[in-house]
Amino acid sequence: MNQEHLDVAIKAAKAGAVELLSRWENRKVSEKAPKDLVTDADLASQKAIREILMGAFGGYAFVGEEEGENDPPPAVRSGDADAPPCWVVDPLDGTVNYVHRLQSFAVSIGLYHAGKMRLGVILDPVTDELYSAVDGAGAQLNGQPIRASDCEDLSQALIACSFPAGVKGDSPEVARFVKVLERCRSLRRLGSCALNMCYVAAGRLDGYWATNVCAWDSAAGIVIAREAGAQLTAYDGSELDDWLPKFCVTATKPMHETMVGLLSSN
Repeated sequence: MNQEHLDVAIKAAKAGAVELLSRWENRKVSEKAPKDLVTDADLASQKAIREILMGAFGGYAFVGEEEGENDPPPAVRSGDADAPPCWVVDPLDGTVNYVHRLQSFAVSIGLYHAGKMRLGVILDPVTDELYSAVDGAGAQLNGQPIRASDCEDLSQALIACSFPAGVKGDSPEVARFVKVLERCRSLRRLGSCALNMCYVAAGRLDGYWATNVCAWDSAAGIVIAREAGAQLTAYDGSELDDWLPKFCVTATKPMHETMVGLLSSN
């Protein structure tokens, strides 16, 4: 992935953000499923993003949260070397926050190729913070390098998590939440997977886990967190599947070992 890919992804993310901000005070909301919201802004943002990405790279595949483009072509999914690169887009990550006019939502654009997420761009339209990374080239916030924190002790850590819509009290996710809550300094549920991963990359959070998000939620964040030096695996410590992101991302290896131990225990 080169500078042209990054420039086009940034242009697309900014176009998506314009659509979101223009509708923030007057958005039309519906339910895709119980407690799972979609707005006219999601759809307009994805349309604007798709036009720019596919206009620049017409032969690439495209996966997005909206409009039924949820699954990558089989050759892309299996990591075939001759499969085309695939854009993976969440036009509005943090829809519930957006609907309630609360901060912490983002546009997220990832690029997957040859078995790996290779590029990530995440834009917070409210703060105008632009996180970006290209495989092997480090991570940046508004053009400045970022690194994960050096926190190794969970008792000193600020952690975030994600819950699925309609989570039940007897869910394993609630049990994991309590285990981590008892051990960490404080625990947050901020509402945007993409931004949570960026916050770990920038040293604002020391860890984050999610077992209920989709590939478009985490695609760009995977690259940004990895390039910022964060530790990233499946939540049980196994290798992460980018297309089935049940993961834990932490600042340091000692922190990661502790978190994975808590999340994977019965």
